[in-house]
Order: sequence, then C-alpha cells, then structure tokens
Amino acid sequence: MAFEKYLVDYCSPTLASVKTANLFNWFYESSTELWEQVSYWNLLMNPKGVYLYVLKEHPKKALIYVCRKSRLAENLSRPGVAAFLAGYGYGELDVDAAIERLKSRFDKGEDFPHEIGVFLDYPLGDVIGFIENSGHNYKCSGCWKVYCDECESRRLFAMYQKCRDIYTRLYEQGRSVFQLTVAA
Repeated sequence: MAFEKYLVDYCSPTLASVKTANLFNWFYESSTELWEQVSYWNLLMNPKGVYLYVLKEHPKKALIYVCRKSRLAENLSRPGVAAFLAGYGYGELDVDAAIERLKSRFDKGEDFPHEIGVFLDYPLGDVIGFIENSGHNYKCSGCWKVYCDECESRRLFAMYQKCRDIYTRLYEQGRSVFQLTVAA
C-alpha cells in the first residue's frame, strides 16, 4: 500500500488537526525507500505543522510516528505529565528531546514504552491506568483503553472515526494528502 494511503488510513485525525499524533507500521522494500518517503513527506508536510519520525526500524517494517509538534508541546506541559515521564527517564520536555527519548526507549529493546500514550494525545489518567492494570480492568476501549472518563473518550473515538471516514472518502474522490492536511 502506498505511504500516502497509510497517512489517510491511520493519521486522518492528526492531518485534520483534531488529534496530536498517530502511529502506524509501514512495510517497505528497502531502508532507502523508507527514508526517502519520510524525507519527502516531511519536506511536504512540515510547513503545515506535521512531522514524521521513524520510532523503530525493523527489516522491511518501520513504526512511523506522525505528529503536530505544537500540540505535542501543549500535551507535554499538562499537569502531571512531566512528573509521570520523569519516571521513564525523560528529563527535558522540549518536544525534540522528548521524541528522541521515546525513540531511544524503542532502540534499547526494553518493553514497549507505554508512556507513548502521552505522545498520542491519550488522557494521562488512561495511560497510567493502562500501565498500573497491565491493560486489564478498563471501562471501554477504542483508540486506547479507557480507565477514567468513558463518556468523553467515546465522544473522541466517534470524532476520530468520522474524521477517518470523511478523509477516506475525499481521498478516494481524488484529494491529495497535502490538500487534506490542515495548516497549523
């Protein structure tokens, strides 16, 4: 599947600027192809406030993080986030430094860094709930497992799905990812 289609399928809420970030696995033929795609899309999308990062590269598969850095900066400054992330070795919460630390957590072969939920715009209470409950005892699940505000989370899940549906329809009608991306 084309990289552009992955952006529509997995990142529509970020492209629409209703969510800070999304994540997807992309399968590729060569490392050169991977880095050419990431470079190309960063060149195209950075002026609109969207940035792509390779969090983990495996042979033929990469974990791609697509975010709006300005929104991520807001998320990282929310109450309790700095103290929570400090427990996972995050010092400075400058966006670039925080993303580098997240990447290093993947590189070290440690357990999956569940604090990534903060980077994906999940509520801090749900991220902490997931970690403390080892993914069990949740109220509901959708884009993430919900431990706190079920009503608000269901509203967000529906909004994100509606966004994906609209973006998919528009993309299939010929709109490009660039045209679909809201400028920040």
